[in-house]
Amino acid sequence: MQKKYSLSVIIITKNEEDRIKTCLESVKDIADEIIIVDSGSTDQTLSIAEKYTDKIIRTDWPGYGIQKQRALDKAQYEWVLSIDADEALSKELRDEINTTLNKNPVESVFRLSWAVIIFGKCLHFGNSSRSIRRLFRREGAKFTSAMVHEKIQVPDARVGRLKGKLFHYSVRDFEHYLYKNRTYAWLGAQKRFKENKHGGGLFGALFRAFWVFFVSYVVKGGFLDGGVGFLVSAMYSQGAFNKYAGLWTLRRMEKINKK
Repeated sequence: MQKKYSLSVIIITKNEEDRIKTCLESVKDIADEIIIVDSGSTDQTLSIAEKYTDKIIRTDWPGYGIQKQRALDKAQYEWVLSIDADEALSKELRDEINTTLNKNPVESVFRLSWAVIIFGKCLHFGNSSRSIRRLFRREGAKFTSAMVHEKIQVPDARVGRLKGKLFHYSVRDFEHYLYKNRTYAWLGAQKRFKENKHGGGLFGALFRAFWVFFVSYVVKGGFLDGGVGFLVSAMYSQGAFNKYAGLWTLRRMEKINKK
């Protein structure tokens, strides 16, 4: 099939030598350019990346939203695919992107179906089973400046959805899982504190923890993913508690310091 579209692929990295090759291999055949913004890798990430692209920017770490916006600012082409270094397009999704963009679709942004792979299992239920906006028209698009859980905003949000899977190799091992859970919880607490949001105190944090587990494990069917589904739902719950407990500590110290 003759390629009738142009696509920029943007990736942010830091110390991803064990995963970046899988990611780059999955996009190289449909990308007209691959842009990597790296925030201080000390492993072989960039030497691997240099085999796929010469568009590598080395910079500091200002947070997810700003970093992805830096990558987007360098993109040249009509369409942009934002993909993380621990993700990879399935063959079905790669072919679907190629076919869809060749038709010059009316949509300005597409949701991709996440397929989280953790501890050797591909999750089909729970909070991990969702679609995310990753493929969009470049003109007028921008990322929010959030430290974590950034979003892409497009001026004409006609949204489509692709069925192929975006594989997400979420964690390397349980220690890495704990690290990510803690990091995202603390960043989330800081974000809500800066936005002057309230979380209901420690009892509110406890309630949210129970609610997040119930929704992920029961309502969204996480129990159907077996033991891994239980673990992941519990970790979502733990992250929710830590985020709102962290917010409580920030508000408490703010009051103390004002005395």
